[in-house]
Amino acid sequence: MSAIAMTTNLPPKKKQAFLTYFLGFVFMFFIGILICVYVITKHTNPVFLDQHGKPVASSPAHDHAGH
Repeated sequence: MSAIAMTTNLPPKKKQAFLTYFLGFVFMFFIGILICVYVITKHTNPVFLDQHGKPVASSPAHDHAGH
């Protein structure tokens, strides 16, 4: 027997299944966070400020509005 199997009360197959589902849940949770952050950042309209807190005029070369 391995040292891990001897120290737990769960059979090795059940422990492996639990670990697989748990890690799958954690993986999907972080993927969900990444998708939410991506969608939120796409909807933002950032305003860049200078050293005095005044908005900086955006240059036409960096305008993504399609004008």
